[in-house]
Amino acid sequence: MITRIRSLRLAAATLSLGCLAVPALAQTSLNPSTRVATPLGQLNGASSVPALPQPEALFPDLFGLGPTLRDNGIAILLDNTNEFDGIISGPQKGTTNSGQYALETDIDWERLAGLRGFSTHSVVVGRYGIPASRIFGDNIDPSQEIYGAGGNVVVHLVYAYAEETVAHGRFDVAAGRIPFLNDFSSSPLYCNFQNNAFCGNPKSSSDNIAHSSYPDAGWAIRVRGRPTAATYIESGIYFDESGIYTNTFQRTGLRFDGAQIEGETFPVELGWEPSFGARKLPGHYKLGFAYDNINHADNYVAVDGSAIAQSGLAARQLHGTTAEWAEFDQMLVRNGAGATDGIIAFGGYYHNDPASATRADQYEIAALDRDFWHARPFDTIGVAFSYIQVAGSLTRAEELQQELGLPITGTGTTFYDSSTPGIQSHTMNIEANYQIHVFRGVTFAPDFQYFIRPNAQTNLHDAALLGFKSHIELF
Repeated sequence: MITRIRSLRLAAATLSLGCLAVPALAQTSLNPSTRVATPLGQLNGASSVPALPQPEALFPDLFGLGPTLRDNGIAILLDNTNEFDGIISGPQKGTTNSGQYALETDIDWERLAGLRGFSTHSVVVGRYGIPASRIFGDNIDPSQEIYGAGGNVVVHLVYAYAEETVAHGRFDVAAGRIPFLNDFSSSPLYCNFQNNAFCGNPKSSSDNIAHSSYPDAGWAIRVRGRPTAATYIESGIYFDESGIYTNTFQRTGLRFDGAQIEGETFPVELGWEPSFGARKLPGHYKLGFAYDNINHADNYVAVDGSAIAQSGLAARQLHGTTAEWAEFDQMLVRNGAGATDGIIAFGGYYHNDPASATRADQYEIAALDRDFWHARPFDTIGVAFSYIQVAGSLTRAEELQQELGLPITGTGTTFYDSSTPGIQSHTMNIEANYQIHVFRGVTFAPDFQYFIRPNAQTNLHDAALLGFKSHIELF
């Protein structure tokens, strides 16, 4: 038995340290944002490390190894997410498919080696495909969120970090390769949807290249404190790397030197997590702010103070930008005992610096109804609406380009035809789906989306899409 435990500890060390040097594998069914939404005191039995993820899976015992690994503090998850969309209205027609396979490793080193409160986490992914919305010219709200930024390689490191929890969960610190949006402006509810306006974060949150998002990360340290059982405050330092989303620099996610670091982002988020009434209806309310000190190109003004379109000079560089957000979710009606078994309303507002951003403001509202049919307690109905306002400085720049007879250089063009630029102002997206629990660890969600003013342009026709999102949690 001693030999067996030593072997398990060696294997865990290899997995944990290996994630810093070789690929480990993806966002599975859980996300680090789940840790933010977990009330104080929900610890892992005798361990002071927060409970390791254990989603419903097709092979829950990992072919006989799972129980032994978990008893020793090791959780290994493997899944596949696939998203298909077909355009059913509008002048362009077509279908696309995108997806991701992913491997997650979480290790409770308190159980494994007696290191109190210490754990490590790593994820690697492989991605494929493109969103169907590119066909009709939209690059504001991609119809499938699970595409791109994975380097077009078999294995791409998403994150690898260590975490220490002390004072019975009241204080938590994490350090390593961490995407900024794993913990800030995040919610495990968002990926009940398929459109990138929601999943994995409100799309405007990643408009700023200083805000690294899944599946790309930079060096960071994040701290979180819980003054009371129902409140938290978190902050950190995230080192911003130029070219973080480019294949030339960070294709595999395994380049760890600091040669591309050009500044830092400093976020702070305050959260309140109440539980209302006799039925304990959970809610999560948060306010956040972030400042970064890197340079950003001005949308309208050139280096000499004139309009870029008139002078033809390079854009003025703005040193530092800010972002603010307010988000909430609240269960309104309880259908069952689970944390999400009921009707949940959620939404929020996100604001970026309009001088350099594309998406200056985003408003969103959504609702989920889970366990509404007690014969199928895991089925879920979802509906979501997003409104994005393009920065006024970008709109003015495009209007001036049009007046001067110059090419309009906005954000994105059609995938098949790059001849439809236009003035950008605002766009709206509606999504509805029905998540069917097919089998243990398997869900299939028929999905409908409607784009109003795609790419925020009046000269692009509204478009409707019909498709599906499937998820298989293997173990």
